[in-house]
Amino acid sequence: QVQLVESGGRLVQAGGSLRLSCAASGRAFASYVMGWFRQAPGKERDFIAAIGRLGGNPIYADSVKGRFTISRDNAKNTVYLQMNSLKPEDTAVYYCAAGPRLSVRLDYDYWGQGTQVTVSS
Repeated sequence: QVQLVESGGRLVQAGGSLRLSCAASGRAFASYVMGWFRQAPGKERDFIAAIGRLGGNPIYADSVKGRFTISRDNAKNTVYLQMNSLKPEDTAVYYCAAGPRLSVRLDYDYWGQGTQVTVSS
């Protein structure tokens, strides 16, 4: 069992930056692939980024490639999402997830409760 808690979301102006964190409980953090997703009001939950167990092989959605960076610190049981050059369309609730394989689908085993990111124009 893994419990995930996101933090770092807030209101930011367009062009600004934020770093989201996702802290995981349990001793098996390094055995999970970690992902970030987001869901805007009235829309489906979309894949943003994922990273392998040891921090390699990151993958990104085209909409954030070059602006967002996913990373992890297994010693701290934490995965991060650095978001730069934010746009109003990045406004959403951001979720982290843990699963057995790199995937752009929603087939992760564990999910956090989400953190709100609002980008003003």
